[in-house]
Amino acid sequence: MSYKNLIALLVVVALIIVAIVFLESKKSTPLGSGGDEELPLPLISLEEGQISLDKTKRYEQAKEITTPDGFINSEPFKLADFVGKKVILLDIWTYSCINCQRTIPRINEWQEKYADKGLLIVGLHTPEFEFEKDIANVREAVKKFGIKYPVVLDNDYSTWRAYRNQYWPRKYLIDIDGFIVYDHIGEGGYAETEGKIQDLLEERAKKLGEKVDVIGTVTGEEGDGITYRISPETYFGALRNTLLANGLSRIVGVQELQEPKRVEADRLYLVGKWNMGDEYAESVSGAAKIIYRFRGKNVYFVARADSPIKISVLRDGVPVKAEAGADVKVSGAKSEVTIGESRLYKLIEEMESGEHLLELIIPASGLQAFTFTFG
Repeated sequence: MSYKNLIALLVVVALIIVAIVFLESKKSTPLGSGGDEELPLPLISLEEGQISLDKTKRYEQAKEITTPDGFINSEPFKLADFVGKKVILLDIWTYSCINCQRTIPRINEWQEKYADKGLLIVGLHTPEFEFEKDIANVREAVKKFGIKYPVVLDNDYSTWRAYRNQYWPRKYLIDIDGFIVYDHIGEGGYAETEGKIQDLLEERAKKLGEKVDVIGTVTGEEGDGITYRISPETYFGALRNTLLANGLSRIVGVQELQEPKRVEADRLYLVGKWNMGDEYAESVSGAAKIIYRFRGKNVYFVARADSPIKISVLRDGVPVKAEAGADVKVSGAKSEVTIGESRLYKLIEEMESGEHLLELIIPASGLQAFTFTFG
């Protein structure tokens, strides 16, 4: 081998060694130390022997609340402040979500039963709509629902993303060592969740050398599972109004829509002039209408208006009566709901599931309609 060839070979070998060292260093880069994508840090740093090896293999460490946009019922805090002291229930919710609303009584019950036994409940309020970012609106909802535990605003979804969440509501149980040992999506599962809370509080008491009696009656499900078919959640805004049947979906701007000759189930029909925004459709004409043939027992409507608007609620062509929802006022031959504040309105609450035609008659411009949900 010539001298030049030997030099070339040595250069190639040196480059290969440098590349291997570089790749190995990238593999060992710790979380949160930089790189193309900064990953959220866990709540605690594990030291050898501090936590059982079994937990480190089985469970993921909880992530810290990031860039909070406000605190209700408490001063600012970090979850890490309570690792080693409390069991934490992190409930991701938003106040206009009916599924979230239906879970709140159970969470309030757990607050009463276990707060003094070592459970910290934290409501992480991640908004679905822009108006839910307003802390005054969230405060009003917290008061209305009787929530006594801390609520943290996650307006930029940073903590939502840290937990890789996609659902409202979702509950995460974090044990005394800071690990996510259980989570539940949606409604239901209350007995299972409470049983797990009791197990974790027992573990906490043993670890801290406390004598705390946490075993008690676990509340049952009370038949909260829905076994009949219900209509899907239906959005009015251009970003997600794929069920709009008599207009152009996913298009921002004003549309003038005609009353349909035939109404299909689970499809949205708007009548009159409507301005389609990203999140909502706003009535522009002085005589507008919303039509929807729904399946289920209950109808919920997320809406708002700068100035209160009374709209008529018809079911199968006549004003609702006994089946009127909690927000509908029945007086003589009229059934009306007054839309003003930004929230969820209960329009229909049937005794039995069925298929019915819903019509909302809107006499003025300015109604902003966000969603229908059904139960």
